[in-house]
Amino acid sequence: MDDNVLLAFALTAIAGMSTGIGSAIALFAKQTNKKILAVSLGFSAGVMIYVSMIEIFAQANASLSLHLGLKMGSTVTVISFFAGILLIGLIDKLIPSEGNPHEVKSPIQECGERKNGQQKLMRTGLFTALAIAIHNFPEGIATFVSALQDPSIAIPIVVAIAIHNIPEGIAVSVPIYYATGSKKKAFIYSFISGLAEPVGAIVAYLILLPFMNELVFGILFAAVAGIMVFISFDELLPAAREYGEHHLSIYGLISGMAVMAVSLLAFL
Repeated sequence: MDDNVLLAFALTAIAGMSTGIGSAIALFAKQTNKKILAVSLGFSAGVMIYVSMIEIFAQANASLSLHLGLKMGSTVTVISFFAGILLIGLIDKLIPSEGNPHEVKSPIQECGERKNGQQKLMRTGLFTALAIAIHNFPEGIATFVSALQDPSIAIPIVVAIAIHNIPEGIAVSVPIYYATGSKKKAFIYSFISGLAEPVGAIVAYLILLPFMNELVFGILFAAVAGIMVFISFDELLPAAREYGEHHLSIYGLISGMAVMAVSLLAFL
């Protein structure tokens, strides 16, 4: 197997398994520092937005323009970008609101309000695990494709996804722990929800890789940019504001953009 493929699988697995970090924090730490979490989520959004719009979109456009001509290539790039947004948006819309991690209150807050409703908490935890798994699947494809195209771009994306998977791990593990009293079960369910990302990579490898060429890479890369931008605006920034002050999420956002800009300049 090509070294790039192995690296792509490894990076995708790291991103997905970081839900376990969130679960461990929730179950073993006395208190989560919400300000740090807010800044970290904003930072992740900044990284993903910057790299998507400045690097991934531009590379997709260059690749497609080379094959299709400037006008048609640019048109296909834009269509593919918004197709990626549409895909992840539809997935988000189809998830029931009570199981959608974007539609619920802070998991720690919810559990404090509903300690007596064990069955309801278990259902909430399972729905959240399913919702996160569904969201992580296209993220896995996006990370895998990015790593195949350019590992130097994929690594900061993996870091950003890993950071935003941490509160997802908290969202799964806390209600299941309060429902069952078992830290082991809470950790396992949280960890499994993150495995959807490497599963997405496997699907990309088995189905997409045989058809891969520069044209397909260009279309997928533009769609990846759209997926990343949607996740940033729909998931990361709202979560950052929920866990901390508005300004903290913006400071994190700008910091993420700045660090991503410097890291990309380092590779020139």
